Amino acid sequence: MKTPKTGFVSFVSSGPGDPDLLTVKAVKRLEAADAILFDDLSSGPILEHAKADADLVGVGKRAGRPSPKQDHVSQLLIEYAQTGAHVVRLKSGDAGIFGRLEEELTALRAAGIAYEIVPGITAASAAAAMAAIPLTRRMTARRLQFITGHDTKGGLPEGLNMAALADPEATTVVYMGKRTFAALAEKLVDAGLPAQTPALVAQGVSTPSQKYAYHSISTLPEILRAMDTQAPVLILYGALARPDDTPV
Repeated sequence: MKTPKTGFVSFVSSGPGDPDLLTVKAVKRLEAADAILFDDLSSGPILEHAKADADLVGVGKRAGRPSPKQDHVSQLLIEYAQTGAHVVRLKSGDAGIFGRLEEELTALRAAGIAYEIVPGITAASAAAAMAAIPLTRRMTARRLQFITGHDTKGGLPEGLNMAALADPEATTVVYMGKRTFAALAEKLVDAGLPAQTPALVAQGVSTPSQKYAYHSISTLPEILRAMDTQAPVLILYGALARPDDTPV
């Protein structure tokens, strides 16, 4: 009796959406894949790198929309790999940043399936590049921190380290924070961060519909409430989140 072939899974980071921001390694993996399980934000032109006979399976999760359960996504990866296929799990941004990567890795390890991780450009880097600002600066922005703006139920996560988040010498990037930033901003001010602290809001980063604007942490909540968009929204606050800021 023949031993069943075991395939291989490449976790490929697609970046924030612009296909030109894919790494060379990411393109090679897409071109070689027998099956691609992709997030919503990794679809469109990025999938043009897939070979003609590759299976393309949408498994993206979007807030407020019907989405596949995580267990189902992990099981699909296992089932495809167990056929001997080279599978690409295409994740938006960088796969290791708020992408539920660890849950899928755990499932593959338990099933004895080999994998690799191909890193990519996260939305924070792309947003800063779009706005032509750095994420760090000597003496005034010496620390960079990423947080998620919502928990598994869609609310502001509990147990946030407010002392760290209210550090005026840090650049803080909030992923998925459009609906919860008002609550976060209130906590930040209570923790001592000045209400006038600069804030940048970016949407649709690296896509044709990209936009960004400067506000403050106190004025941004009202802007976010009035914002009607299905595009991903990223919030960056700290000393560098303002226009024409000349280093000292």
